[in-house]
Amino acid sequence: MLVNGKWVADWQPVQAKDEKGGFVRQTSSFRNWVTPDGSAGPTGEGGFDAESGRYHLYVALICPWASRTLIGRKLKGLEDVISVSIVEPELSEQGWRFGADGDSVQGTSFLHEIYTRADPTISGRATVPVLWDKKRGTIVNNESADILRMMNSGFGDLANDSLDLYPADLREEIDTLNARIYPALNNGVYRAGFATTQEAYEEAFHGVFAMLDDLEGRLGDGRDYLMGKQFTEADVRLFVTLVRFDVAYHGLFKCNLRRIADYPALSAYQSRILAIPGVRETVSINHIKRGYYSIKALNPTGIVPVGPALPTALAA
Repeated sequence: MLVNGKWVADWQPVQAKDEKGGFVRQTSSFRNWVTPDGSAGPTGEGGFDAESGRYHLYVALICPWASRTLIGRKLKGLEDVISVSIVEPELSEQGWRFGADGDSVQGTSFLHEIYTRADPTISGRATVPVLWDKKRGTIVNNESADILRMMNSGFGDLANDSLDLYPADLREEIDTLNARIYPALNNGVYRAGFATTQEAYEEAFHGVFAMLDDLEGRLGDGRDYLMGKQFTEADVRLFVTLVRFDVAYHGLFKCNLRRIADYPALSAYQSRILAIPGVRETVSINHIKRGYYSIKALNPTGIVPVGPALPTALAA
């Protein structure tokens, strides 16, 4: 991680633990918002006006948090408005690394260099996604939930207005469901995979499958999406975890009670989302498997499993 702007150790997945030995995720450090008129958003300062070509998104295709923002960018028609860089899937000793040609925007080799350009004395982990402001030369935001909402409404007329991922009449229900799914499932798989005690692992494990069972019941009533007929950000946030579950979390993270393939309603739901134009383009099973299985703390040999068998839409 970075300490006062300097990289100090080989990359490790667990940087903080609770009293039970459970994995504690770092809090995002940059929380400004792009808005149509440059006014301040819910957090941070103003001055980040919506402009085509001004912003750059750094992502990893293995990362569910980063993939939230890629889906938002795709579905809101912002590919020509916000440029993007994709880091290599394997985690290096200095964390996320760019390819042989480096970062196309700033010429850096590692993502942590982007962080120190924004704040030369920063301490913490260099995580994806990152939304970078080319004009001001700084990080706008590195919290995926914020960036997804910026993709939805922060770019005003530059974005596709035919889809609203956070409609006003559903916001309370979306927020309530997000608040349940995130700790139990989205982050729950990480709490299971990176647990350092049996107690912490089992607590996370049971939470993961209790939530999957709950969601199977919710989606088994005939609805298309979590909110019924309308696709929302809640679906984006759930989908990015589901699509990684059978290939990474089930085996490597020891969440092995059941697969998503064993849940008929969740499997059908995943297939419906994959069929939405643009979504499949944001998913790379190759990157997901190579990336997760490069975590030495969990897989010292670096061997990437050949399986599992996947639905045709994912295996292609």
